Amino acid sequence: MSFAMRMNFVDVIVDDSFKNYYVNNEKMGYQFDIRLSYYRGHFLTVIDEFAVKVDDLEVPNERIKFCINGKEFSPVEFDKCYTEFWQVIEPATIRVCYPGGLPEGEHKIDVTLMFRSPYMPIGPNHQYMPVDSSGSKTLTITN
Repeated sequence: MSFAMRMNFVDVIVDDSFKNYYVNNEKMGYQFDIRLSYYRGHFLTVIDEFAVKVDDLEVPNERIKFCINGKEFSPVEFDKCYTEFWQVIEPATIRVCYPGGLPEGEHKIDVTLMFRSPYMPIGPNHQYMPVDSSGSKTLTITN
């Protein structure tokens, strides 16, 4: 992709949302919230690229759950999520399966989120305006 529209309405990564999560009192991974840095919501099917890095290490898609509307999706399922709408004011929770969780302290989080705006055609053959809603932030995790 050679160009993309960028609108910084909010920080993509939500402050004070970074924590380890537990299942049956066992630390199974970590999670944080993200927001769509755009002026309107979109269906998950318009997400063309989604990736997470923590401390400069790429998180495999199979370890990521995108949690919204009381449901969890793998990033590889986005193209099938025609009815899942991400409201612009609602954060999504990114949950990463990482048994044992992360150690306390600061961690750098990078989220790559590229989507196409389905109401902004820019060319033939169903080409639509790409939008960059990526973000980076260093947050502190405590247990």
